[in-house]
Amino acid sequence: MLIHPKARYKPYESSSGGWGSAKSVMEILWREQALIKAPVALLKQNKPGGFACVSCAWAKPGKPHHLEFCENGAKATAWELTSLKTSPAFFQRHTVSELLQWPDYDLEQHGRLTHPLRYDRASDKYLETTWEEAYRDIGTQLRAMEPERVVFYASGRASLETSFMYQLFARAYGNNNLPDSSNMCHESTSVGLQESIGVPVGTVTLADFELTDCIFFFGQNVGSNSPRMLHPLQEARKRDVPIITFNPLRERGLERFVNPQSPAEMLGPESTVISTQYHQVAIGGDSAAVMGIAKALFEMDKAALIRGEPAVIDQGFIAEHTEGFNEFATAARSCEWNVLEARAGLSRSAMEAAATVYARSERTMFVYGMGLTQHRHGVENVQMLVNLLLLRGNIGKPGAGICPVRGHSNVQGQRTVGITEDPKKVPVDKIEALFGFHVPEKKGLCTVDACEGILDGSVHAFIGLGGNFLRAVPDTSRMEPAWQNLQLNVQIATKLNRTHLVTAEQNWLLPCLGRIEIDRQNGKAQAYSTEDSTGCIHGWWGNSEPVSEHLRSETAIIAGLALATLSGIERIDWEAWRGNYAQIRSAIGEVYPEIFHDMETRMWEPGGFHRPLPAAERNWKTPSERAQFIVPKSLNENTDVNPGPERRDVLQLMTLRSNDQFNTTIYGYEDRFRGISGTRNVVFMNRNDVVRLGFIAGDWVMLTTAVELEVIREVGPMQIVAYDIPEGCSAGYYPECNPLVPLWHHAERSKVPAAKSVPITLRKTQPRAEDLERAVPDKDQIQ
Repeated sequence: MLIHPKARYKPYESSSGGWGSAKSVMEILWREQALIKAPVALLKQNKPGGFACVSCAWAKPGKPHHLEFCENGAKATAWELTSLKTSPAFFQRHTVSELLQWPDYDLEQHGRLTHPLRYDRASDKYLETTWEEAYRDIGTQLRAMEPERVVFYASGRASLETSFMYQLFARAYGNNNLPDSSNMCHESTSVGLQESIGVPVGTVTLADFELTDCIFFFGQNVGSNSPRMLHPLQEARKRDVPIITFNPLRERGLERFVNPQSPAEMLGPESTVISTQYHQVAIGGDSAAVMGIAKALFEMDKAALIRGEPAVIDQGFIAEHTEGFNEFATAARSCEWNVLEARAGLSRSAMEAAATVYARSERTMFVYGMGLTQHRHGVENVQMLVNLLLLRGNIGKPGAGICPVRGHSNVQGQRTVGITEDPKKVPVDKIEALFGFHVPEKKGLCTVDACEGILDGSVHAFIGLGGNFLRAVPDTSRMEPAWQNLQLNVQIATKLNRTHLVTAEQNWLLPCLGRIEIDRQNGKAQAYSTEDSTGCIHGWWGNSEPVSEHLRSETAIIAGLALATLSGIERIDWEAWRGNYAQIRSAIGEVYPEIFHDMETRMWEPGGFHRPLPAAERNWKTPSERAQFIVPKSLNENTDVNPGPERRDVLQLMTLRSNDQFNTTIYGYEDRFRGISGTRNVVFMNRNDVVRLGFIAGDWVMLTTAVELEVIREVGPMQIVAYDIPEGCSAGYYPECNPLVPLWHHAERSKVPAAKSVPITLRKTQPRAEDLERAVPDKDQIQ
């Protein structure tokens, strides 16, 4: 197991990118023993004839850079192409109970799974098995269960081909229980945009970045979560495009950037300033900030009309294309500035400054992430951005629009081909006509529903297509004990994680090929496809030899499970499909002809092909056939957990990812941009809050959820780091802080866990021995 370096806190003074990024990449290549394999693969990453990055879903350009990968993309590649292995011999040396005590990092760092495994309760160990035994026994158990009690989860990394097969398998089995990682991040986007503009995805394409003259950022950390986006942002700044950021923390990637692919920048002292305005909005204050900008626009419009100057509000666009304007205008004008300032945590002048730049711009795009979606009113947050864009006609013209930044590499694409719990969102008639089975009419379980079913015992089996479900979901401390009551736990995975070790009655670990590995079926290499954040579909190939001859592709595994489970009445030739993925793509094209016609050819076009985006053409697929202004119910994003002004000891906590992780995968213990090294057991607090609550920086504290006090939700010990974050706000790492998020604390209508605003209290405690090994020294604290 890893001996962690001494923990320290030292403010990071350099830019994002640059030598810090290069050094971090070299460190993980060395750590994963991938110094030969990974660099060769990186030359083909996000390139024609190469493979799509296994990390984030950011767009892949038609004319790629010489090195079309970022720091985190390189880490993901090294992580997958590691020379380290977790073989059956490893499980002979370690019991599951023992492995449960290991840190998450150490579990995955041990290396790639190499053989199919089943859990043996008598020895408390995973034992090697055969694929034939695994398919037979899993199929037998599934056939004996009521279909509604089985969950089919998808993590967001699987290809379009795999995802399409997986949802057909679930529906042919008899349910729509298809929760996925989108339920935990951008479901608020899917709900909000569908209602507002008639599409569940963004309208911005990569080409729009070349034409825009203003960019707004909300709740998204580009430097750690989608660093390749820094290239178009840097190009925009070189054209003097203003970039206005709203985020509680000052993230280095949104402040300054040095392009690691530019020798001149790497060797020189200069860096590119990214944000021209940086507003540290309070946690949960985004809608109030946006409403403040809207109010300022209305005031500017009124003044312009009095002076006889051009209008600020685009009345022509509004009259022709929208509905609900008057109600929204009344709501914005009636807001009091003191209320908006209190809610947003920003001054009136800050909101007016943002509005002034917006009013001067003709082509504006709004970019946002989970800082907006993971709130109780996350859907309305998204819709408030749409409202602001509609005021100036900034949807449906080049260089303008809305741009949600998705997380996992194909999380948007798997939704496009049917991974959804709602049968109304799939072409049921085509599926039934083509494949000869009845699609269940009952709405299935989303992620929160599935968790509730596990807690109350109504869910009996869980099949996981990738991911680390038990670490990703809220209420971890309640979920793990309930998980052990499951009858069946099947995990399709590349590496060992905690979800594999919290055991049900029957547990199976089915190791799959990684995306970068060559997938040969019947001796022929197979191609895959994915959809990126901008709705562009790309074809790609694996380029590296598999780490083990015992691995099978995700597609082959699903086909094997389907053949062992289903009755055979469905007209799906699973054997043929797993032998030739072109046949799967042909079927996708038949079910979704508007998007995937001629897919076999189009997916190899430079830059891929874009799915239709009707709103980008000002074709509104809403009931009224117009874009909708939607007035939020409240500017308080978390009305059900607001402790009130008398509770001065309550802080709002937001969860964060470090610079050295992607989703639940921890690549290391370095959060370079925030200055944290060697630990993740920290809570970031405003200096004033540290003092007024009776602490000093460096104190060890327990974090406790400040609502539903009869249920103990607690994490720690955590060490206080005084940090530049708004007063009343705090931050801690995901997934370590997930136990603090009540399962019911989710976005209305989308059910996205509201992990970006959780009320907490702190109490001083003593650190454990292992905490002291990774403590931040007092001299490193900001006082």
